Amino acid sequence: MSHPLINPVHKFYIPVMGTGFTIDTPMKVARYGISSVISLVDDKLIEQMRKRLSGTAGREYTEIPESDEDSRASRITSYLNMMDEMIEGQVEKLRGSLFVAGSEITRYFEMLPDSPLKAMYHKMKTVRDPAERARLQKHLRDRITSGGIDVNIMTKLDRDRMSKGELLPPVFSDAMSALRGYANSRVKSSLVLSAGMNRRLFNYLAEFKDFFPDDTGEIRKCIVLKVGDFRSALIQGKLLARKGLWVSEYRVESGLNCGGHAFGGKGTLLGPVLEEFAQKREALGNQLGEIWSASMQEMGRAIPEAKMDFRVTVQGGIGTSEENRMLEDKYHVDGTGWGSPFLLVPEVVNIDESHLQKIQVANEEDVLLSDSSPLGVPFWCLKTSLSEETRLERIAEGHPGSECPKGFLVSNTEFTDVPICTASRAYQRRKLISLGGNPDDLPILAEDVTIKACICHDLAGSATVVNEIDPAAKSAICCGPNTVYFSRVAKLREMVDHIYGRASLPINSERPHMFLKEISLHLDRMKRDLERRGAGFPDVKNLSLDEIQTNLMTGIRQYRDLASQMAAGSKKAFLARLENLRGDLDEIKD
Repeated sequence: MSHPLINPVHKFYIPVMGTGFTIDTPMKVARYGISSVISLVDDKLIEQMRKRLSGTAGREYTEIPESDEDSRASRITSYLNMMDEMIEGQVEKLRGSLFVAGSEITRYFEMLPDSPLKAMYHKMKTVRDPAERARLQKHLRDRITSGGIDVNIMTKLDRDRMSKGELLPPVFSDAMSALRGYANSRVKSSLVLSAGMNRRLFNYLAEFKDFFPDDTGEIRKCIVLKVGDFRSALIQGKLLARKGLWVSEYRVESGLNCGGHAFGGKGTLLGPVLEEFAQKREALGNQLGEIWSASMQEMGRAIPEAKMDFRVTVQGGIGTSEENRMLEDKYHVDGTGWGSPFLLVPEVVNIDESHLQKIQVANEEDVLLSDSSPLGVPFWCLKTSLSEETRLERIAEGHPGSECPKGFLVSNTEFTDVPICTASRAYQRRKLISLGGNPDDLPILAEDVTIKACICHDLAGSATVVNEIDPAAKSAICCGPNTVYFSRVAKLREMVDHIYGRASLPINSERPHMFLKEISLHLDRMKRDLERRGAGFPDVKNLSLDEIQTNLMTGIRQYRDLASQMAAGSKKAFLARLENLRGDLDEIKD
């Protein structure tokens, strides 16, 4: 199919990063054909950004107050529509610019990867005949397409809403409202669903026509599933296919070698997962296609003549063009996600100067896989961020916990009838009072309580500070471990050239291969979890060491074979590190 969402002009995309870092990234990169993902968690931030961008562009702005009946969905729809209209204007302006050095249209084509379109651009530059040159330029202008204003919904963040003390119907829950806000928008892009299944959300998808194909097979709003393994893709793909919903992309993410929340699983490594996708991709398409076709017929919907297709993409820890090429050549992925390195590209993401400097000088000890998330999922954070410094100051002053100004992560009813957040002062004060048992254990137990941070508010700080919405915000930085190997602020063009191997940004010479880094992260997590189990923490009591070790060994064996395809110098260093990791794995005992 020729659908630009299935066959984008670029081979990479920018994943969602927190709630604030990429909240307006489409405004900065979409006109160049680059897709990026924004979070729909924080509708308060979304409304603030709509007001800010409207003012900057001289557009009329009418507030959507939280008191409106469907404010969350309406805010999201209005923000997406505004961005789509503004990007449409950007593209038209770009399309009308001249093919001269430094122009927007020249920048568009210069950043493209090698492709027939890029080859036509180079040919146009060499043509001397004015008529032929004009013909080629018109053809190039007609072929310009924008990147997607893609959105992310974490399916598990689906808080039910209250109004005037009454529980609202399920359609007003956080995830359902976010979905409705996106579905009702005019954008033609992709919905990235992450964090597993949410059956009521999946059922709700089927109520919106934009998720179904037209007669040509084109889908206005494509469904993307972020998955950690093939089994998850199969189960969720089947569930959606039975509702007549086609998954256009399976976005495979490393369990630990990523930014933000880390769903580590049981030692499952990226290489073996991608290998399984490569081997079973055709069978997956056939199986899901049969289920989907039968469901469409049962629903009385027309089945397009064109065969439905899907992409397999990957993200998590990619740092060099060689790794990018390896993923394309060996595992036949259709695209790659580059997240954390873009934190050093302020032209693309929201980040204030202070934290930009902190990221530049950060080392491996500064980026921590912490327990700070109230979701109870490991969370990558920058220890030197203002959010972390403020959290520690509150503890030192005897007032741990935050005020919980937004409440998107409220879920605990241990002490209250109405759910509260485990990062809130209201919860941590009660929990610390309730701690009993061995006095020697109290410091450890207390730390397990006070480590929770107000990430739903503080992650917005990256946007609210630089956009002068809340200059005093205490920003949290959810960078992944790959960030520390990049140390220079870069321009968009430089990062794109780095991704495609046309140039190289400086990278720490000690940076391990992305696959080796992932193994080491799993080993570190195993050691920590075993220590916690020995201390009696209930969250790791069912830790299955044998299963984790088996999965890691499967990856190690596959990576030995992968090394045989590397250049001599790279192969030697890769195998040496791999065997060291194998030795570390053997030393870990239950």
